[in-house]
Amino acid sequence: MTKSQTLSTQSWMLVLSLMLIALTLRPSMASIGPLLPLMQPELHLSFTQASLLTMLPVLAMGLGIFFAHQLVVRFGVYRVIFWASLAIAAATAQRYWAVGALDLTLSAILAGLGIAMVQAVVPGVIKQKFTSQAPLIMGWYISAIIAGAAFTASLAAFWADWAQSWRLALSGWVLLSVLALMCWRLQKGQIAALPVAKTEQKPLSFRRYGRSWTLALFFGLVTCAFTCVLAWLPAYYVEQGWTEQKSGLLLGLLLCMEVVSGFISPWLASRNTDRRPVLLGLLVLMALGFTGLVLAPAMGLLWASLLGLGIGGLFPLSLIVAMDHQYQPTAAASLTAFVQGIGYTLAAFSPLLAGFIRDLSQSFSISWLLLAAMAVLLMGMASRFNPKFYQSKF
Repeated sequence: MTKSQTLSTQSWMLVLSLMLIALTLRPSMASIGPLLPLMQPELHLSFTQASLLTMLPVLAMGLGIFFAHQLVVRFGVYRVIFWASLAIAAATAQRYWAVGALDLTLSAILAGLGIAMVQAVVPGVIKQKFTSQAPLIMGWYISAIIAGAAFTASLAAFWADWAQSWRLALSGWVLLSVLALMCWRLQKGQIAALPVAKTEQKPLSFRRYGRSWTLALFFGLVTCAFTCVLAWLPAYYVEQGWTEQKSGLLLGLLLCMEVVSGFISPWLASRNTDRRPVLLGLLVLMALGFTGLVLAPAMGLLWASLLGLGIGGLFPLSLIVAMDHQYQPTAAASLTAFVQGIGYTLAAFSPLLAGFIRDLSQSFSISWLLLAAMAVLLMGMASRFNPKFYQSKF
C-alpha cells in the first residue's frame, strides 16, 4: 500500500490471488443443491440425509476455525492457506470416484476443514496488508466467495447433463482449485514474511464478552439463510414443476445478486462508520424474499433477486462490523474467527432442520416463513450496533 492508499501492482496480484482462492470456497457445497434431484434416486437419500452434504462442511468450517490460530503460529499464514486449499482440491477431486453417500460425506468434511482454515486466516491477511482499505478488500473477497457459489450453481446441472454424470459435475471444480494454488504459490514472498503475533487474544478468549456472542449469533443467523437457500431452493422449485437446469439458474441468479450486493453494500456502508441503516435495509429485503417464496412462488425471479441482494450484503457486513470492534489486526482476526466459528457451527444445523421439516410436512414453506421471522429478529439485533459504544464492549 502506498502513502496515497492506492494499490501497487504487487498488491493487486495479492488481491487477485485471494479472489481466486475465495472462488474455490463454495463449489463443494453449491453444486449439491442443483444436482440433488439426480443424486437422490441413485443414492436413495431422504431430504434429511441429503442435508448432511451441506451441513457437515459448514459444521467442519465452524469447528475448524478454532484450530486455525495455533496452526498459523506453528506453520505460518502462507503454509496454512496453501495446505488448506490443497485439501479443498483433494476433496473435490475425490468425488469423481464416489460410490456412495459415505464417500460424499467424507469429502464434505475434508472440504469444510480446508475452508475453515482459509476463512479464519484471510481476514487477518487483509487487515495487515491493506490497512485502511481492509473493509473494501474484505467485501471483494466475500463477494468472490459468493461468485464461486453462483458460478457453480448456475452451471452444475448443465455440466451434468452434458457429461451425463453428476460425479463429473461435482468433481470438475478441482480445476479452479489448481489455478488458485498456482497463483498462491507466487505470493510466497509477500505472505511468508508476515509477522505472526502470539497474542493472548485467541478466538476463544472472546467468549467472555457478550458482544462477541451477539456478533456471532448475528453472523450465524445470516449464514443460516445462506445455507438454506443454497441447499434447498433448487429442490423447492423442482417441486413447483421447474426443471433441474432452470432451478439451478434461479439459484445462480440469487447468488449473482449476492455478488452485486456484496460489492455495493460495503461501499455504501463505508461512507459512514454507522453501518446500521444499510444493515436494516438489507434485512427488509431478506424478509420480503422469504415471505414471497411462500405467498407467490411463481414470482421466483423477484424473490430470488431480493434474497440475493439482502443476504449478499449482510454476509460481508456482518464480518465488517465484527472487524470494526477491534483496531489491532491480530485482535480483529481473532474476533472474526470467533464470530465465524460460532456462527458456522450454528448455521450448520439449519439445512438439516429444514430438510427434517420438509420430510415431516412435505413442504419447505414452513422453513421459509421461519427464516422471514428470523430476519425481523436480526433487525432488532442490528439496531444495537452503534459504533460509539464498540470500545466499551471489550
